Amino acid sequence: MIIVTGTKRSGTSMWMQLLTAAGFPPIGDAFPRNWETTLKDANPGGFWESELRRGIYYETNPDPKTGTYLFPEQTERHAVKVFIPGLLKTDRAFIGKVVATIRPWRQYVSSVNRLYAIEIEAKEAARKDTSKPLPPPVVMSPVVEWWVENFSLISDIVTRRYPFYMVAYDSVLNAPEETLRAVFRWLGAGDAEAAIRKVEPELRTQDRETPTEVREQEEQLEAEVIEVFDALYELVVKQTPLDQAFIDRLNETNELLGPRIEEAVKKVAAARLERKRFLEERRKPAID
Repeated sequence: MIIVTGTKRSGTSMWMQLLTAAGFPPIGDAFPRNWETTLKDANPGGFWESELRRGIYYETNPDPKTGTYLFPEQTERHAVKVFIPGLLKTDRAFIGKVVATIRPWRQYVSSVNRLYAIEIEAKEAARKDTSKPLPPPVVMSPVVEWWVENFSLISDIVTRRYPFYMVAYDSVLNAPEETLRAVFRWLGAGDAEAAIRKVEPELRTQDRETPTEVREQEEQLEAEVIEVFDALYELVVKQTPLDQAFIDRLNETNELLGPRIEEAVKKVAAARLERKRFLEERRKPAID
């Protein structure tokens, strides 16, 4: 399979749209479930997601609902979105080539917060009983999530050594012809010109201005951490080879961020428990 991966809001949906336009059969739906009416503003061109976004392994293949099994040799040209945590679980046999997309961490924080706001608004609009509050959300700190997932992706690439091409989100929008022709040459297939025509820079939802919540996150990070975050993205923009010296910097940064990562994981676990208790309490029958 041709796997499109990245964090949320990193351009994975955009890449699924581009590969579909280029003639690769997609796995997944443009708007799963009710997303066309609830989340379309976040991705007007469609999300192209399936259960395989959680990974292609024993829990998702065969399909737990239909029993359909996807064979590696029958899906070599298929494009599928698999988020980074899912890619880490994916059986190596299903990894043909990986197109990984990355977004600048500041844009990511702003974009993912916007997505959460859209989700909350949609849930509020769909509520029939407005007397009952929505269950508490379960979200990871965006900065921690951006770092952990991208660091995990690089570690997985280095360990399992599958063919990959990492692309900067801005490169696709700012230089689509150069960027996409290079990627499709690497893929060895697909209509690059059709994909180029599909690029819509005007759909960019984040501008260059740094929102307040991003500045607040930036103030909490050490200068050397910000430097590595920015250097990682710049490395992808310039298509600079990943050398051992930079891998060492990534490992040092991950060690420095260790306590914050642990704290963020604990907060997510506590939020899940709180949500579970909330839902259990809401399901209890009312007592007259």
